[in-house]
Amino acid sequence: MANSSPAVLPISNTQQATATTADGQQSSSAVRLFFAGISETVRSGLANRRPWPELVDRSAFSKPESISEATLRIRKNYQYFRINYFTVITAVLAISLLTNPFSLILLAGLLAGWMFLYLFRQASDPPIVVFGRQFSDRETLLFLVISSVVVIFLTSVGSVLVSALMVGVAIVCAHGAFRVPEDLFLDEQEQSTGASGFLSFFTGANAAIAQPQVSARV
Repeated sequence: MANSSPAVLPISNTQQATATTADGQQSSSAVRLFFAGISETVRSGLANRRPWPELVDRSAFSKPESISEATLRIRKNYQYFRINYFTVITAVLAISLLTNPFSLILLAGLLAGWMFLYLFRQASDPPIVVFGRQFSDRETLLFLVISSVVVIFLTSVGSVLVSALMVGVAIVCAHGAFRVPEDLFLDEQEQSTGASGFLSFFTGANAAIAQPQVSARV
């Protein structure tokens, strides 16, 4: 009777599977932290906005006597109504993009490409392969830069964004020039913080992105 050879059991690479799972969890954690930081900053910024009736108080409007007075009013009103002005400009941008769905789709696709192909990629992630060709990180970055130039300058996205920003800034400057700021007072803490609080989510987002990348290289 012939001796049968023992069956060979398949050996799974548990370490590789564990590393892949950990990388996926780190990437999803970075995405969650990024959007959570944006949401928290926007929420806190809107909570610190000035009352809208105070912004549109008709009794506080008057024609400036000179350009220097208008400039001084704009500066003071910006310091006081900063969050409201950002909200107005953002609303103008949103309305412009919603009324131009093609530009909105292109811009959303471009932002998604930057986020998931570059910003949130880990050092240990496998390279991008398209139609059997492998692309390095440098080639991916070059593709994203070229795509950004094409989308912004060779489509309607650039004109929509520029026109919306110009309209928003014009509204803010017109309001700041005609709104008399004598009754507006800023606390010392508000003067020292400035606009950094409204845009502080970039620091937290960069930290959230960089931390998983550093840990992946160790």
